[in-house]
Amino acid sequence: MSEFTHAVVVAGSPESNLSLYHRIRFAVGDPTASIDLVCADGSSERILMIRDIEMDRAKQNARADRVVCPGDYKPEVRNEGDRELATAQSVAQCLLDHAISKVIVDRTLPEIYAHYMRERGLNVECDPMLGVMERRSKDDQELDALRAAQKLTEGCMSFVCELIANANPNKEGVLHLDGSPLTSERIFPLIDLYFMERGASSPHGSIVAAGPVGGDCHDRGHGPIRTGEPVIVDLFPHVKATKYHGDCTRCVVHGDIPDEVTKMHACVVEAQEAAINATRAGVTADAVHRATLGVITEHGYYAGIPDDPDTIAMVHGTGHGIGLDVHEPPLIDVGGVELVRGDVLTIEPGLYSKRIGGIRIEDMVVVTDDGCENFNTLQKGLTWK
Repeated sequence: MSEFTHAVVVAGSPESNLSLYHRIRFAVGDPTASIDLVCADGSSERILMIRDIEMDRAKQNARADRVVCPGDYKPEVRNEGDRELATAQSVAQCLLDHAISKVIVDRTLPEIYAHYMRERGLNVECDPMLGVMERRSKDDQELDALRAAQKLTEGCMSFVCELIANANPNKEGVLHLDGSPLTSERIFPLIDLYFMERGASSPHGSIVAAGPVGGDCHDRGHGPIRTGEPVIVDLFPHVKATKYHGDCTRCVVHGDIPDEVTKMHACVVEAQEAAINATRAGVTADAVHRATLGVITEHGYYAGIPDDPDTIAMVHGTGHGIGLDVHEPPLIDVGGVELVRGDVLTIEPGLYSKRIGGIRIEDMVVVTDDGCENFNTLQKGLTWK
């Protein structure tokens, strides 16, 4: 291998710094650094610096050419009593020992690493887009994880929507379950338990927003659920074994469906179909969003945040990237970037009314050269009995 020209450093804790985890595919809660030593011909060697007791596991499982610990690169002055400081100091020493003078870092790098690099005379440059495209274009391992996460999400979605659809209303129209009012607050722990029993969790919560509460697209939901009103159910679990997320939204109406809700739902389903049909590598996220808005406005609904609270409107973008984070680039919105093969996106148009409530339908798709693959198989209707 020829002389090194520079290094690329991504560091932190892989449990919390998901860009670092994606790079090495190895999770620990201790300070860790991925150091790519890059040659003039573009070849590179990846050194993984990790706590000494994790080295054997890392050698077997991490994506690295060489595994070392901070003790292998001790500067003359080193803070032994603070693991993060000691690791940051050892990263700087490792770079110097390999005759590196220029270091490129990403947007996630803790400042302490840059501090010690600069203190030792290294030139540190931040590339804000470093690692972004790599995370966007999912590999086969990631796609399998996302498919499995979405299948799990759909199982819970069926459970929740059927629970609501089969509840019993009292004479005031409030749904009851086991003799007590069925509220959003009662459903949340049932969702958590469903996922927990299957190796997942809901670190960001879930949404069960009924009636006018659902008119605010990101209100988690609260209070009793009534017959004849739309309920938005949005689930986005985190699968512990793989670290990837599911994300799915469906709507359910108990009993008779109001005509305006039927119209809103038909528009949203058509808008989602238009967006999915527009999705392929090489088109922009902006174009996908505009396909959504074309259907929304054609049906006479408003696009944007209305001044009149009685206006039925789509107030958000069409979707977002998803993977290790539930929200990742790219945004499917005005000005959105060009899509690439392997982008995994949510396609989730919605309509909202402060008077009626909301309707949102969300699927997960992976972008291909000639279209996209939809990971969802769950029905999109409002009746779940």
